[in-house]
Parts: sequence; C-alpha cells; structure tokens
Amino acid sequence: MRYAWILEHRASYSIPMMCDLLSVSRSGLYGALQRAGATAAKARDDAKIVQEIRRAQHHHRGRYGRRRMTAEIREGLGQAVNHKRIGRLMREHGLGSRKRRPFRVVTTDSRHSHPIAPNVVDRDFAAAAPNRKWLADLTYVRTDEGWVYLALVMDLFSRKIVGWAMSDSMPQELTIEALRVAIGGRDPGAGLVHHSDRGSQYAAGDYRKILAGRGITVSMSRKGDCWDNAPMESVNGTVKVECVYGEHFATREQARLAILDFIGYYNAERRHSSLEYLAPVQFERRWQQTQEVHPQFGALTRVDHRRPVPVRRKRPNRPSVDNAHRSAS
Repeated sequence: MRYAWILEHRASYSIPMMCDLLSVSRSGLYGALQRAGATAAKARDDAKIVQEIRRAQHHHRGRYGRRRMTAEIREGLGQAVNHKRIGRLMREHGLGSRKRRPFRVVTTDSRHSHPIAPNVVDRDFAAAAPNRKWLADLTYVRTDEGWVYLALVMDLFSRKIVGWAMSDSMPQELTIEALRVAIGGRDPGAGLVHHSDRGSQYAAGDYRKILAGRGITVSMSRKGDCWDNAPMESVNGTVKVECVYGEHFATREQARLAILDFIGYYNAERRHSSLEYLAPVQFERRWQQTQEVHPQFGALTRVDHRRPVPVRRKRPNRPSVDNAHRSAS
C-alpha cells in the first residue's frame, strides 16, 4: 500500500521525502517497480501465448495436449516456451485436449484353424527406413446405423498410416483391401515384415498369399498380448480419441468421411511425439532429404515419451524352504 501511495503522489512530492516519511527504503521501492514491470510483461506474454494456443486448438480441433502444443507454439511464435507454462495456461483457460474413455470391443478372433506365424518383430519397434516394418490391426466406430469397422496398416518407421479400408462388418476382404491400398501406395521392396495379431482375417490363406506373393515376412503377436502390437494399438486409440469421441455419427457414411479426413490430417499435420514432434509426412520427407545428401546416414533420431513396453523375462526358480534348510545343514 505504501509503495502504491508513493507512486500515486510522485508528481507532487519527491520520492526520497516520501520514502523517509513512510519509512520505506528507496531500493525496496525500485525493486517493487521492477517486479511490477516484470509481472506486467509476463502477463502480456501469457496473453500472446494463450491467443496462439486458442488458434492451434481451433485448427487441430482440441486434439493437442501440452507437449504437442508446446512444439506448435514454439514454431508459431519462434521462441522457446516451457511445456509447464503451456500446461498451466491450457488449464487456466480451459484449453485442454480430449480425454480417452475406457471402452473396448474385441475385434480379434483367434479361434480358427489357420496357421499362426512366429512373432518375428518381438516388440522391437525400431525401423531404420520406410517399408521395413508394417503393423496392421482392426478397430471400430459406432454410428446410429450400426458399427463401422476400420482396418489400418501403419509404417512403423514414420508412424504413417499407409493402408486403410472400412466396412459394415469384419470380412476378410476388409483387411485385404487395406493391405492392397498399402502395397499400391508404397510398392515395398524386399525385407518388409508385416506384423499383426493372430486374428482370422490376418491368418487366412488369401491374406497370407498376398504377403507371400510380395516376399513379405509374416509376424504375429502372442495370443491375447496387446503389447506385442503396441504402436498399432496406440494409433487405434488416437483415432478414437481425436476423431470419434465427442462426435455423433448418424450414418456410416458420415463416419467414413470423418475417418478419411482424419487419416489425411494424421499423416500430414499431426505432430508425433516419437518423431521429434513432426508429422509422419514431414518426418519421411526429412529422412529422404538426408539420404540424398548423406546416403551413409541411417535412421533419424526418434524420441519416445511413452511408457516402455514390458519385456517378458523368465523368472529364476526360487529355492523352497525345505531345500534351504538342507543347504544350511
């Protein structure tokens, strides 16, 4: 209060006299002035950042959390911004991202007589170049007319969705169509590994025949183990959270159009945490430019902020109490 009174009357009285009368040090007064100026400057910066966050959330339809938003704001403003500051401003202004919901429909039918391929990938989700490892899976979308089933194929190197197909049910033709889209768009060479769960759609002869005709190695997850296909499960969850949840699809056609629009957005615009917050298309383009200039360089550096996938280890046999007594004696 005394600092404020001095500032209010500084045009009428000298500052040293007022400081003496009110028992206030001039250094304390000037320090308060500097702090007030810094607070005002920070408030102006916060307002500018919030405006940029609103713009980004509107463009990305509320899909970005604080980490992706931090990369977006840094690029948009051209300055370093701490992710904790971004998170605080998003909370204070109600600009958070969409949340996941605990709901699941089982789309894997492993009760069949088709042959099962070994788990070649074995949770090694690193890929040095495009078309080295593909992951595939099925998911679903609810509409007023019923379910829409979605088959996806993803290139593990850039997390790009390279194949997709939709149907009112889960016939084998659904996964075959997604695979054909991926092969037609990417034209993979030798050395590609295709990994999926052991569902009947992926283990059936017609699907395996297409893979064999292209010289693609088949890999399948262990029974009931979603961690063996964790990146693909993550993509399915992303589709649900960022494209489906919060939307109401009256018809299957509405859902199909929304999913197609999201796939284009996911590949070309959505920043991925494991790709240094680049979109899959940008990450592949940068890799291609690197190969043209320095072909001896391998894969680009990726950063993984996700929880590591558990690795199965055999537990050593622990001695029983009786054996321990015998050893002691």
